[in-house]
Amino acid sequence: MEQTLYLQLEDGSLFTGKSFGAPLAQDITAEAVFTTAMTGYVETLTDPSYYGQMVVQTFPLTGNYGVNPSDFESARIHMRAYITREWCDCPSNFRSQMDLDTFLKRQGIPGLFGIDTRLLTQRIREYGVMNGRLTAALPDQKDAPALKNWHIENAVQSVTCKEPYVLPAPVPRFHVVLWDFGAKQNILRRLHACGCSLTVVPASASCSQILSLFPDGVMLSNGPGNPKENPGIISELAKLCRSRVPVFGICLGHQLLALANGADTEKLKYGHRSANQPIRDLQTGRIYITSQNHGYTVKNDSLPPNAVCSFQNVNDLTCEGLCYRDFPGFSVQFHPEACGGPKDTEFLFGQFLDLMERRKTQCP
Repeated sequence: MEQTLYLQLEDGSLFTGKSFGAPLAQDITAEAVFTTAMTGYVETLTDPSYYGQMVVQTFPLTGNYGVNPSDFESARIHMRAYITREWCDCPSNFRSQMDLDTFLKRQGIPGLFGIDTRLLTQRIREYGVMNGRLTAALPDQKDAPALKNWHIENAVQSVTCKEPYVLPAPVPRFHVVLWDFGAKQNILRRLHACGCSLTVVPASASCSQILSLFPDGVMLSNGPGNPKENPGIISELAKLCRSRVPVFGICLGHQLLALANGADTEKLKYGHRSANQPIRDLQTGRIYITSQNHGYTVKNDSLPPNAVCSFQNVNDLTCEGLCYRDFPGFSVQFHPEACGGPKDTEFLFGQFLDLMERRKTQCP
């Protein structure tokens, strides 16, 4: 049965809508963000990078092609609530195994629909990312400012794998250690398709543990939260860079690698969460369209001498990629494995393979 729900933001804004998905057992406080992706809602829902957030879908209708577990980016939903203008209760797709409402119920995630998501998005764009409270009781407006005090805690530790595991390739070309900070499954699928056997290790892994696995290369995954809140990972990553093992970082992995080399990061006003972010290759001038999901960026004026900015966001000129001069490593802020989204930058996996091949031929 539909329930009237209220979304209160820290600036005092109040939105009234209806519930779907799991019943709201208690008030939920989370960071309210929006994504402008027009497809890929299943991948959005299961992306670990949304941990601690309530996600606003700007495209007005979601659920029209149902839910298929083979599209999941992780085994479960990590966001705290899902917000849309309208949801489809009768999906049309031969691959669909359940509707959106059923999926949210099974995952225990409440949904909110029937609100003006365009107005909500405009508020976030103007004010910046805000905390919000989802509640079944009409909230007192004087309580709104207190929402500013809430913040996401233990983000990476909450989404990383608990123990290492192995994904062997039928005909292994390289052995890659994937350092899991909340990895999307399509990163694993893409590496596997390139002939890489994978050993996935948790965020708590040390440099010595990773090197003891004798990897040809190390992949630094995406993940949630403020990159600066991971000092232990940053310290171990700095040691890994000195080992000269090829490193490829994506999203949070890009930010952590930058911090490990002396750069700084900062929070964006409302982040980049979409499947149509334009980025410029600073070497060739070519423009690529990319899928992105992040709220932080590496500060352009903080780059250390050993780092070169390789890609730049066309819209706000933020750093979208780095290459390093003193070790075989590079990183990107966007998702070259993009699922859902454009495949323009999949060639970066080829560059990672080239680094590993070069190291193999140089080592006796």
